[in-house]
Amino acid sequence: MSTTLRLMSFNIHKCVGGLDRRYDSLRTARVIAECDPAIVLLQEVAQEGSWYRNEKQVDVLGEKLGFPHRAYFVNVRFGPRRGAYGNAILSKHPIVAAANIDLTLPNRKCRSVLHAELRVPIDAKSSRTLHVFNLHLGLSERERRMQLRRFLDYLPTARIRARSAIVVAGDFNDVWGSLGTTLLEPAGFRGPKRQARTFPACAPMRALDVLLVRGGIHITSLKAIRNKLTRQASDHLPLIAQLELRP
Repeated sequence: MSTTLRLMSFNIHKCVGGLDRRYDSLRTARVIAECDPAIVLLQEVAQEGSWYRNEKQVDVLGEKLGFPHRAYFVNVRFGPRRGAYGNAILSKHPIVAAANIDLTLPNRKCRSVLHAELRVPIDAKSSRTLHVFNLHLGLSERERRMQLRRFLDYLPTARIRARSAIVVAGDFNDVWGSLGTTLLEPAGFRGPKRQARTFPACAPMRALDVLLVRGGIHITSLKAIRNKLTRQASDHLPLIAQLELRP
């Protein structure tokens, strides 16, 4: 028996619209709610800044949408006006452990991958561990490649084996669409032949956002959600994956 999971990856742009530049956390919540995921990987999640009404967005969204399990780590800190932002994972399944892996290179903006270990029920009597990695990579090709190599070096140190069920997703800033095939696929990760175009949200030309899996989990569908609301809510479109987690 296998379990079907609906997972979202979304750079929410600090809940600021890509076109109207208007701050609206409830609009971001509507995007997530309409997609109805069980697990959400968010990038550029802000807190504390007066620009964002001093809201802690991970909790605003988590409470509004009914996600009791959350992990969050700040990458970049500005100050009282612009606050701070980082990566977040929201889940309807228990998060039993979480860790942040620093991917920052010298003289570059802070970047990281947030790792959450979830327990997902397979049937009434058993559950399985699912490792979820939420990435936000750098802006240069060389930087991204070095960051992914550092991520791959982390997997064995976390005692994650080849058969472990893993989802890796997030804003790869993968302008040329080459990182998956050249670095992650040789390490056993699988994904669609072509990732969905997500950027810019108003007229998507680039597949900056990526989702791949490894081990006992499979992608049955993966698409970018493009409608009036998602074109307005952020500068990225959200990715929605239907996944099959096997015993």
